[in-house]
Amino acid sequence: MTARVFLVTGVSRRIGIGAAVARTLAADGHRLLLTGLPGYDEAQPYGGDPQGVPALLAELGGAAAHTAADLLDPAAPAALVAEAVHRHGRLDGVVATHAYSTRTSLGGLDAAEIDRHLLVNVRATLLLADAFATAFTAGSGGRLVLFSSGQRLGPMPDELAYAASKAGVENLAAQLAPVLMPRGITVNCLNPGPTDTGYAPPEAHAAVAALFPSGRWGTPQEAARLVRFLCSREADWITGQVIDSEGGFNRYR
Repeated sequence: MTARVFLVTGVSRRIGIGAAVARTLAADGHRLLLTGLPGYDEAQPYGGDPQGVPALLAELGGAAAHTAADLLDPAAPAALVAEAVHRHGRLDGVVATHAYSTRTSLGGLDAAEIDRHLLVNVRATLLLADAFATAFTAGSGGRLVLFSSGQRLGPMPDELAYAASKAGVENLAAQLAPVLMPRGITVNCLNPGPTDTGYAPPEAHAAVAALFPSGRWGTPQEAARLVRFLCSREADWITGQVIDSEGGFNRYR
């Protein structure tokens, strides 16, 4: 496989999907610019991983660099694309694993919190796509891989803002595909289903595991393997799709 250059967002914890994607793409010989916002994870109930980024970079050797970026900043997406091109002379793909997610339910909705979900999950993703499309000059083999959590497949009453924003991300695949394909870029959205990245407390973890026929959650590595395929030339003819890879998850059981 020819080495290419990828920007991967949402990389801060070693057990996260972003880190798994970075390991998988680096193992294939690709060069990476990784980005994330460790402070966001540190403020969440599951906690951050203070040594996550240094440890991951040491693990990947010279294949990757990391820069912290707050995707609430409207200038951040274009700056990240520009940095990747500056470092490597080109950019072949963007894998957007980032997400802003907090509990938002009826009766306690806050306008600013809704805005943060939309700005990070939708606006930043669309701006990344725009900057990447402008920077991409190879003419073929470009890849834009987005992430959702199956919001169109069932309700999430305690995460209304997150669900609405990620449903928007899913729709971006359909909206961007016809305008990016003529430029040689495919765009697809991956729904890996509930993925064990350490965010769920034990009781919730067990309850969700029981909804899988296998009795376990999906793993970040399983999501990363599908990203590897979508980033390969074997996936040249796949675009505009939301791909559900949930291990038979039964959210209505």
